[in-house]
Amino acid sequence: MPRFAANLSLLYTEWDFPARFEAAAADGFTGVECQFPYAFPAATLATALAHAGLQQVLINAPPGVGDERGLAALPGRQADFRRGFLDQALPYAQALACPRLHVMAGLIPAGLERAALQPTFIENLAWAAEQAAPLGITLLIEPLNGRDVPGYFLNRQDHAHEIVAAVGAPNLAVQMDLYHAQIVEGDLSAKLQRYLDPAHPTPVGHLQVASVPARHEPDAGELDFGHLFTLIDVLGWDGWVGAEYRPRGATRDGLGWFARWRQGIGQGSR
Repeated sequence: MPRFAANLSLLYTEWDFPARFEAAAADGFTGVECQFPYAFPAATLATALAHAGLQQVLINAPPGVGDERGLAALPGRQADFRRGFLDQALPYAQALACPRLHVMAGLIPAGLERAALQPTFIENLAWAAEQAAPLGITLLIEPLNGRDVPGYFLNRQDHAHEIVAAVGAPNLAVQMDLYHAQIVEGDLSAKLQRYLDPAHPTPVGHLQVASVPARHEPDAGELDFGHLFTLIDVLGWDGWVGAEYRPRGATRDGLGWFARWRQGIGQGSR
């Protein structure tokens, strides 16, 4: 069975954020992820994590200000990116014993072409990977779909792998969100077979799932999650699969998909 991690930014919103750790543990999750933990003291979250007996598997680096979706690819914002990475991202990852940091690229500024941002992204990722390596932290970059995040720099899996190869850091990998990948590209079975192959030159470090098109529980919509989860197992994926979706109602009322997979039913995800 894939190892599922509850995304506490989207799930269990019926609880205050620190209480979501215990709620996820009570439902059988052993790992959690979240988008931006920085509104809460790291020590508070570390205590909640320890009390719940959970593993923090992923957080995002600071996204910038307001509606910014990251800074790492933005020319002229290198100092802001590096300050947030050193002052917030790394200390929180250490406090939570979190081995993965998603570094968001950002939106393409008006008047610039996508290609103009790539050298800055590669430069910042190489620098950040060097800072994170002694701490045992892997950095991730994630393609996002342009419907939900118009103008985001990184949209495609092949582009993400191209950038990872260009940086050449052993602690840099791709975060493959099947929701975004289906909207942009489709052909998910072939992409999983390609990119989860241990022989592929650039790795996938984390998976995420949600239904398409509504981004709800992975039990409906146009994707056959029974097939996809079985394929992930067959391919020997031993990483985490983040449940990053918006529940249709109360989180616990929609966890039938998770209960079925925990019980080993597998193909009963629909």
